[in-house]
Amino acid sequence: MLIADDDSSSRKLLGHFISKMGYNTQFAEDGEICIELINKSPVDILLLDINMPKKDGFDVMSYLAERNIRIPVIMVTASNEIPLAVRCIKMGAYEYLTKPLDIERLRIVFRNAIKETVLQNEVQQLKKELRTKEVFRHIIGKSGAIKRAMEQAMQVMETDLNVLLLGESGTGKELFAQAIHQGSRRKTGPFVSINCAAISSELADSLLFGHKKGAFTGANSDHVGFFEQADGGTIFLDEIGDMTSEIQAKVLRVLQERQIRRVGEKSERSVDFRVISATNQNFARAIDNNTFREDLYYRLEEFPIGIPPLRERKEDITILASYFLDQFCSANNLGAMQISENTLSNLGDYHWPGNVRELKNAVQRAAVTSRGQVIEKLVSSLQTSRQASVPQEPSKPVDQGAPDVQEEPVARPDSTFTMDELEKAAVQKAFSNAHGNASKAAESLGISRATFYRKLKRYGISE
Repeated sequence: MLIADDDSSSRKLLGHFISKMGYNTQFAEDGEICIELINKSPVDILLLDINMPKKDGFDVMSYLAERNIRIPVIMVTASNEIPLAVRCIKMGAYEYLTKPLDIERLRIVFRNAIKETVLQNEVQQLKKELRTKEVFRHIIGKSGAIKRAMEQAMQVMETDLNVLLLGESGTGKELFAQAIHQGSRRKTGPFVSINCAAISSELADSLLFGHKKGAFTGANSDHVGFFEQADGGTIFLDEIGDMTSEIQAKVLRVLQERQIRRVGEKSERSVDFRVISATNQNFARAIDNNTFREDLYYRLEEFPIGIPPLRERKEDITILASYFLDQFCSANNLGAMQISENTLSNLGDYHWPGNVRELKNAVQRAAVTSRGQVIEKLVSSLQTSRQASVPQEPSKPVDQGAPDVQEEPVARPDSTFTMDELEKAAVQKAFSNAHGNASKAAESLGISRATFYRKLKRYGISE
């Protein structure tokens, strides 16, 4: 209980009776101290005198209303004028009492106010849970790791802080970006998603900021750039770590000034957007290697959120597998299917380097290839698929005079290899077949050029 009254004898008398009722009390001798105490610690009930120095009771009520602070307020005054009572109730007061106070009535008012507070808290908690389910409806899981990530997203979504999503490929970073947008006050605005790795330096100005008709050859009409498209909403910069240094400088300027200039125009346009970015890169290493600007990094990571890999949320694997199976069967009219209990129990033994995306692909592939309504094999078919992408060559006699060359692993019935070894061999073979052309090699593997370059670097394959 917080008692705000400028009369010291009233404060002492009320404090005595309230403490006998079993409540803890705090005291404020004016409206300013009352507001300070409310901001310092939670208050369950406020007993508020109307006439006080510095800030009166109405000033305190206005402060609470402006900041949506919900506290049952019992207004106390020596006046029994009806217009004054009406004004108090209109401002949100729970009750209006006149001095001298009837202690028994005060006891009843306190008891009822506390019941209402408990009820309001329960309603707010239910609203929060419903809102969480709605905003994160596409993010499946109940593990502690994924819940922590969602809680962090809930904390920041109603602000305009720039969010940096950190996590491996396939963990669902874009789903989190969409959820944060849908839970923000910008949810009625656009959500513009950009793959930064796909933007070349030559087209960056036109794609990001737009261009005017006739600005260059082929500019047959005005074009609105990505940042302007996101005006009033959210721009999602995916794979931000793959952005070239030249483009990083352009993006930094827009984040600082919130203005863009279309190619071919002389004047600048103000834009209002929120930035959510995502990467699977190690920024500390990138900054040390001068491949990513440190000043841009600090602009982007106002609120970082780590999205856990699937191997760190193993209790979600069976839930996700069943969800993806039901979703795929429904969309493709395959009838009801299920994954055997034995197969489900073994899913946690696999490393899942491709995370949720890999699990989804594995489930869909198993649903198509299954001969019955029960899937008995899932991970084994995935491993077979990975091995099939590695070319097999007949064994050759050992040439003692040949130089020491690292042979690529070949899948054989009597031997096993790690997924990394198999993937490295596939990357080496594709790069060799493409005669060192990264674009062709990436296309043959069905991955982006940026992803292919990352794998070259990861496995130490010389370009």
